[in-house]
Amino acid sequence: MALSPEVMQLIVKARIVRFAAWRSTHPEAAIAIFQAADNDRHYLSDAELAQIASLAPGTTGNFAIVQQIRDQAKEIVDQARSGVLAEFPGILEPGGGLYPPERAEACWRDFWQFLRCITYGIAGGQVEYTSAEGLGYMQQLYQALQVPLDAMVYGLEGLKTATLSQIDLGLADTHDRESLLPYFDHLIAKLDAFRTIEQDVIQ
Repeated sequence: MALSPEVMQLIVKARIVRFAAWRSTHPEAAIAIFQAADNDRHYLSDAELAQIASLAPGTTGNFAIVQQIRDQAKEIVDQARSGVLAEFPGILEPGGGLYPPERAEACWRDFWQFLRCITYGIAGGQVEYTSAEGLGYMQQLYQALQVPLDAMVYGLEGLKTATLSQIDLGLADTHDRESLLPYFDHLIAKLDAFRTIEQDVIQ
């Protein structure tokens, strides 16, 4: 599926996380580690987490949780994907929102990226970690590609549920689990708002 130059530009600009607002709590060196990981689109490594902890003591989130989510990202995404397929039968078939297969694969990759960005928020202890500008471009991108927003929002809810079910009880007590919810709910609310914007455009 060939993408237009306009869509390719939107893909580049559709950045979920904004680190500039973290300057009041994190030194530039720590922010640079987060930014480099985001630029490279990878989950924070143990070494990177250790660096952040040494540079910004007292301002970080639960690294043990971040490590668990990172190490179980595939299982979490697989569980969320299974939920979407069960809730939206036919979505992979001709005429469905995730047909042809390339669209479905892009959706599952987005789930992986959503989860990655959520871990940045958790690691930085920043619940409002998103970029309004970047999400604006993502909304335009999803509109241009006719991404099925109902399925995407459902999938994000599934990521939250799957994450809570995957976390080791020995390393995450009830309080830890509850503390994770705002990071997921923040991004869910932002993505859910795309549907309102889309309806306004249609009207």
